[in-house]
Amino acid sequence: MAGFLILIIILAAVWGLFVVPARRRKRSHEAMQDTVDVGDEIITAGGLHAVVKEMGESDLRVEIAPGVIVTLDKRAVAAVAREIEVEVEVNDPKRVSGGDLEPS
Repeated sequence: MAGFLILIIILAAVWGLFVVPARRRKRSHEAMQDTVDVGDEIITAGGLHAVVKEMGESDLRVEIAPGVIVTLDKRAVAAVAREIEVEVEVNDPKRVSGGDLEPS
């Protein structure tokens, strides 16, 4: 009986460590694919960067180069390219040289 209980505990641990996070990632990825809209820049599963021009039920028409429009299945969208805002810090003028300055 104790061996059976240990087996159940191990199976529950494997389920919690591997299956649940994989399902969560899959749902998150599907939600991202559902939010793709016309004008978004996407990255395909093959690594192509494209701009969405038209949307259908299960496919997209994307522009991969000026004047080159191809049809792509929605499931092939790997990511939506987003602008990353970088915050620039203002440095102390005394530390510009990279060393300690002695007062004059």
